[in-house]
Amino acid sequence: MLTRLRLSRFRCYGSLDWEIPAEGAVLAGGNAQGKTTLLEAVCLALTLHSPRATRLDRLAQHGADSFGISLEADDAARRLVWERGHRFSLRLNGADCADYGAFLTDSPPVTWLGNSDIMLVRGAAEERRKYLNFLGTQWHPGYRSALQAYNKALKSRNALLRNPRRSAAALHSYAEVLAQHGSVLMELRERLLQLLQPHISHNHRRISGGTEPVGLAYLPSARNDLLHAIEAATGADERAGCTTVGPHRDDFLLEIDGAAAAEYASEGQQRTLATAMQMAQSDLLQAETGLSPILLIDDIFGELDAARRQALLALLPESSQVFITTTSADWVKSCPLPLHRVEAHSIAAE
Repeated sequence: MLTRLRLSRFRCYGSLDWEIPAEGAVLAGGNAQGKTTLLEAVCLALTLHSPRATRLDRLAQHGADSFGISLEADDAARRLVWERGHRFSLRLNGADCADYGAFLTDSPPVTWLGNSDIMLVRGAAEERRKYLNFLGTQWHPGYRSALQAYNKALKSRNALLRNPRRSAAALHSYAEVLAQHGSVLMELRERLLQLLQPHISHNHRRISGGTEPVGLAYLPSARNDLLHAIEAATGADERAGCTTVGPHRDDFLLEIDGAAAAEYASEGQQRTLATAMQMAQSDLLQAETGLSPILLIDDIFGELDAARRQALLALLPESSQVFITTTSADWVKSCPLPLHRVEAHSIAAE
């Protein structure tokens, strides 16, 4: 279990030292007080991924060129420091970590739920790829390595496509690397969706109270021979200046009772399905890793009616630490977690 969080120049916090309750906490307070930032710091320290930012400099306090996060748990102490122009400096239990994989060893899995989750259902394919990548890198060690290698080759091939001096041989070489790692990603994504299906269906029934079946269908941008598909698209890629075929263009279809959820489900149904998808991450990670996930739930209870709110609370695993942010504490009496107030970038137990 997480026991202590320290921040230095991280977003709105110049400094913070928070002793974390064993069961987690409800973090209540007005907008722009720093509630979500606490969840983001925990997520970053455990996964080296921010669900809110793609650039690390956006995480530093305004005007600062560095930030630090220390996260202590019963069995580990993690420390990461970012300085402008450098990669993360990482320490695990006081020892320097040469690579991200060593730092993430035995890190508890993380599930993030937020207001924007509805975009998993009705948003662009990029949202669903982010969902698969966030889950996949925690689920299977081969997923992270394949994704990193694929993205590195993709960036290089796209740069080459924009270079007027490019050669067919160089393009072919990068296509082979993309096909090698992309095929691994495609195989793991298809397997991952198969594993997710029963968990999403179960949670959807629990939250909605209905019996409509939920369907998932993997939609890869290329089927069968990925290398052949990439090579066949070379002409189109040269005109577009980017690689148009591969796992970076994958998607998956979500259905409720046989109908595409993005097109035919109501907003309430879409929100329920998105929440079921996120909770399914927690279920799958616990089943696959044997570790209790950390649940980070960012201000979604205001979007749920009372029945769905109670159903979601009932789904929270007893073995997990759960952190919930909210602007209204009216419903907290029905939640077993301790209440902490967050005001003016400081936190205090009630």
